[in-house]
Amino acid sequence: MSKLSQKKVAIITEDGFEEVELTSPMEALQNEGAEVHIVSPKRDTVTSWKDNDWGTSFDVDKHVSAVRASEYDAVVIPGGVLNPDRLRRCKLSVDFITDFFKQGKPVAAICHGPQVLIETDAIEGRELTSFHSIKTDLINAGAIWMDEECVCEQGLVTSRTPDDLPAFNRKLIEEIKEGIHQEQKTL
Repeated sequence: MSKLSQKKVAIITEDGFEEVELTSPMEALQNEGAEVHIVSPKRDTVTSWKDNDWGTSFDVDKHVSAVRASEYDAVVIPGGVLNPDRLRRCKLSVDFITDFFKQGKPVAAICHGPQVLIETDAIEGRELTSFHSIKTDLINAGAIWMDEECVCEQGLVTSRTPDDLPAFNRKLIEEIKEGIHQEQKTL
């Protein structure tokens, strides 16, 4: 039996995500037996950003209005400059991600992805990392920013850049295997 069989993971994204920051975690999770859905406020497809231009389009499996965190074991937020900014302006997306924190389920964000987490009010006092250009934003939101390839605290998995994907993917899989972490009573 695969390590993550019977597990479901949502990758929440909008247009403009860094392509490899969706494809690499998706592949790693599927290789471990997880069922992975692309969830989005868009209904049909989302288009990546790759090599300074629009990249591949991916089918959206579920509209964010049709899903609940209780249906999934973890959520992944790819980076890219455009994606997090668009997601953080969508109340349904922010509420969906916030519910993972409330339920103590793993939340993973890479590169610019942690920028969305500011809107969840769940990062104050928590250790994380990100692409360096959003470091000040995260610190101003109360996070404890660290310059490490992968930072994990109570199921919150973060990494800086695509170069960190091997460590990010390993830690994400480990956290999903561990299951529920301490529920966040303060949200």
